[in-house]
Amino acid sequence: MTHKRPLLATLAASTALLLPAFAAAQEITVVREVDSNNYDPQRSVARAAAEVLFMMGDTLVSLEPDMQTVSDGLAHSWEISDDGLVYTFHLKEGVTFCDGKPMTADDVVYSINRWVDPETASPVAWRAGDVDEVVAIDDLTVEYRLNAPFSDLLYQLTQSFGTIVDRENVEALGEDFGINGFNGTGPFCWVDWTPRDQMIIERNPNYTWGPSFYDNQGPAHLERIVWQVVPESSTRTVAVLTGQSDITQYVPPIAIEQLIAAPNVEVVRSDEAFWTYFMGFKIDKDPVADTEVRIAMNLAVDQEAIAEDLFFGMVEPAFSYVSQAVVDWDPTLDDRLLRHDVDEANRILDEAGWERGPDGIRARDGVRLAPVAYIFAGSTWGGIAEAVQADLLQIGVAMEIQAFDATVAWARLATQEFDMFGMSFPYITAGETLNLYFRSQNVPTPNRMNWIDERTDELLRTGMAATDMETQLEAYHEVLGKVHDEAVWIPIFHEPMIIAHSSAMAPVVPHNNYGAGLYKGMDLRFLD
Repeated sequence: MTHKRPLLATLAASTALLLPAFAAAQEITVVREVDSNNYDPQRSVARAAAEVLFMMGDTLVSLEPDMQTVSDGLAHSWEISDDGLVYTFHLKEGVTFCDGKPMTADDVVYSINRWVDPETASPVAWRAGDVDEVVAIDDLTVEYRLNAPFSDLLYQLTQSFGTIVDRENVEALGEDFGINGFNGTGPFCWVDWTPRDQMIIERNPNYTWGPSFYDNQGPAHLERIVWQVVPESSTRTVAVLTGQSDITQYVPPIAIEQLIAAPNVEVVRSDEAFWTYFMGFKIDKDPVADTEVRIAMNLAVDQEAIAEDLFFGMVEPAFSYVSQAVVDWDPTLDDRLLRHDVDEANRILDEAGWERGPDGIRARDGVRLAPVAYIFAGSTWGGIAEAVQADLLQIGVAMEIQAFDATVAWARLATQEFDMFGMSFPYITAGETLNLYFRSQNVPTPNRMNWIDERTDELLRTGMAATDMETQLEAYHEVLGKVHDEAVWIPIFHEPMIIAHSSAMAPVVPHNNYGAGLYKGMDLRFLD
């Protein structure tokens, strides 16, 4: 069966979506809200990067849709030494890069070394563990040697950061790697990227080494995937309803019921993993260096109203930094979480000496309570930040919003220029979140709060290296308590994974790995 999609005409004067002029059999257009800053797996932490990198590349091991089971990837099997320090991976035979060059153990060694090399400056190097060395025993065998056990290593190796790259490609492109090209081993190959507009990838006809949990081991059913950036939520909705887009996981909550009712659209949901939105503080910058100010600002924000008014009850109001459904949540924190209380927020600021000026904005010792917040430009964060801004005005805080396109926002968020920032992130456990955001070595990014604390670092090292759950929970629970008590973030909401797709497509199973709902795309196809 051949499926063709005509160009999408102008939907409205303010919301025009221009799709590519080509159409081909088994081709889909995916609409998404924002783009990535680049497509270098070791350097980008953007979900938009992971969405494409999972398709253009492979990792040593893969994560099944249940978000718990680690399955085969480039390695068909592996063993772990009794002391947890040596992982031996046995690679699949016949794997090649998109240009036809064989992938060997040397490529794995290069990729992991590049990941942890300080010169790469990967913001997520910690996810590779405390690496001693990675050694190619032969062309199809890799020994991954650690200085300390890391119970989460296999899970971390399923992330896009662990994508195996081609050394020659990296060296040939230099700073343009992941910007002007990417030679991977995945089911799809790089065709063209126009930042802030679209990314085009095409089927790798030689791909036959897909993860075993897919019905299709390769090649992919689809010939081409166009990732189209469409910031306007209404335009994304119309694109799906009219068949101009085949699939999206960026479903506007206001449109979910409409999409569910549409006969040509299927809507699926997954709660197998977690995604949380929050606004963080740089805790060493005035005026938010004051813990009492951060507590008051937390109390001022009405998460329940945001969840209902902006997201129509489709998200869960968040008062904790991670979902309280994670396996390593500390239930003793439940009664210590900050909840909406404007009167208490005003009392705290009054007693702390923050006085209102003629304009109603507070100041103390000549410092005006007007923090600058950096956010991603786009409909979702714009609405969230404006709602928080309105709530904070009730207690005399004039938060200034500065929005940046995703292609530049990540760089701006690695500076010390701002006082607050908006961010969202995927995770499975509290421990994963704590190691990501609160390690001192992760300043300036992703530890954008400048949380530098020796005790936290010690506890996180203990939790990472723990070989028993009791030790791990004790360490992570103490860190959870510390950062919640210091009000380092304002949690906003927890979001499920929702995908809307054309009913002409086969049923889609959402995959939550790093929030990349389509993962490798091996089973994406149109119905016969």
